[in-house]
Amino acid sequence: MRLPVAATVTRGFSRPVATITLDETARHRRRMRMVSDRLDNGSSIAFLLDLPEARLLRHGDGLVLDDGRIIEVRAEPEALMEVRGRDPRHLLALAWQIGNRHLAAEITAEAIRIRRDHVIRDMLTGLGAEVSDIDAPFDPEGGAYGGGHRGHDHDHDHGHSHGDAGARGHD
Repeated sequence: MRLPVAATVTRGFSRPVATITLDETARHRRRMRMVSDRLDNGSSIAFLLDLPEARLLRHGDGLVLDDGRIIEVRAEPEALMEVRGRDPRHLLALAWQIGNRHLAAEITAEAIRIRRDHVIRDMLTGLGAEVSDIDAPFDPEGGAYGGGHRGHDHDHDHGHSHGDAGARGHD
């Protein structure tokens, strides 16, 4: 039996036939066999995601199957930290520290959301941030080069120190 293929992503649709709930990592895809959440009748829809390039599927996106049906993407809540600063300038400085560590981050006017990490928490609280644990969908910013946002861990080494909060530049 041939699987329906989803080769298009859309917004602004109505009446999806099903949903698929994925965490942020599982929403960054190009080609993969997927299965929707269970429908009311207990069944689900298996399909092949086949996009032209890898991309982050956002909460509320619709995957258009080749038969015209749409499956709505839902972002699964994840274990995150919400970082707040004393004022906008402080929040901006905290954002610089997070970015300097290449961490995926969701940025709002009042806070920054990142994945829970005790080492990063200690660093941020040491810089005066208010850090609280939340469970929420994670929708990080896209990267500057092709929309990628795949970060790497804080314990890497690429020739410079991340320890100095006053450091300038990034070779």
